[in-house]
Amino acid sequence: MLEFLKKVDRTAYQVSLYVMMGQGELISKVPPDVQVLNHRLSSLPVWSRRGVMRMAATVLAAFFRNGGYFRKLRGLAPNFIEMFGKGRLQIDKLLWHLVADGAHRFEETFDLAVAWMEGGSAYYVAEHVKAKRKAAFVHIVYGEAGYTPQMDRGCWEKFQYIFTVSEEVKEAFARAYPHYKEKILIFPNIINRREIIRRAQETGGFADDYDGFRLLTVGRLVYQKGYNIAVRAMGILKERGYRGRWYILGDGEERKRLEKEIADLGLEEDFLLLGAVENPYPYYRQADLYVHVTRYEGKSIAIQEAQVLGCAVIASDCPGNREQIVNGQDGILCKLEPEAIADSIIGLLEDRKKREMFQRAAGAKEMPQGKEFELLAEFMESTG
Repeated sequence: MLEFLKKVDRTAYQVSLYVMMGQGELISKVPPDVQVLNHRLSSLPVWSRRGVMRMAATVLAAFFRNGGYFRKLRGLAPNFIEMFGKGRLQIDKLLWHLVADGAHRFEETFDLAVAWMEGGSAYYVAEHVKAKRKAAFVHIVYGEAGYTPQMDRGCWEKFQYIFTVSEEVKEAFARAYPHYKEKILIFPNIINRREIIRRAQETGGFADDYDGFRLLTVGRLVYQKGYNIAVRAMGILKERGYRGRWYILGDGEERKRLEKEIADLGLEEDFLLLGAVENPYPYYRQADLYVHVTRYEGKSIAIQEAQVLGCAVIASDCPGNREQIVNGQDGILCKLEPEAIADSIIGLLEDRKKREMFQRAAGAKEMPQGKEFELLAEFMESTG
């Protein structure tokens, strides 16, 4: 979204931004000429202790703002029952309608309102933003992520365009909403290749003096990312006598559970949760392999960043990842199983020529950009 904001022509458009939760470590990166509509913004990371407390306060404030208390409570019940029945309670998705209904309202009528994410922002823009036209972005494989038509309550009817980040995301969304198929378009992630390469040369990266192989994964510590399977794969590598460390950049709700699994396998010095970092790019440059094992994916920015920086990539064979890696040409797609992941890692570590071939192919990979932004620009023009 930050790259998107940078590309909007300020001589033609005045841009306003409303941040649903009103916090995040990237707040300072918002371009200064963007009008931020939040009364207050916090740079607290959402998964720090103070950040979680602030999020809880935001949800509580949303419950009391704009009235409709009983309606908000009634709205929680069917989603809770559905999630509980599936054995997968997702607090963020459960509360998104409450947060959207309790967010600040604005009297201004916009020419175009864009919901940058599925969930809360889509519900908010659909129901509570006045605009001549509306567009939404979907970044995940819809059914796999836990969203359902019942949860969405018909919000997608309010959008003229629905942009998905990849073909597989488009197909998954169309399966859930076949009657909206004609207004679903693909708009890939916006990647600033030059900036990524420049920042990779800055001071930073691994702070230890470790001389074994280094594996890197970048992403939030959430169920989607399959880190518990990665931990077991690291255990297999250690059992087979390989000296290496697996570094994770990111934070999230799964941290405590992962720390326990790491401790149970005695991998405290081998599988390291480094938390979120301001500049991850030197880590990519210094790693031996980039490994991205996820249960599902929309289109991973982390994989794209790794490819820009010429990393040999191993990823799980799942929707999203398949569109980013040609198996055996610029990386490896493997089963989401500890043994398969460990075998793939060992295969690349022991085959230097193949690893270097993947590195060259990844660095030369084209990142489709430009035409998609022009498409949205045409859509903005049509609002006049």
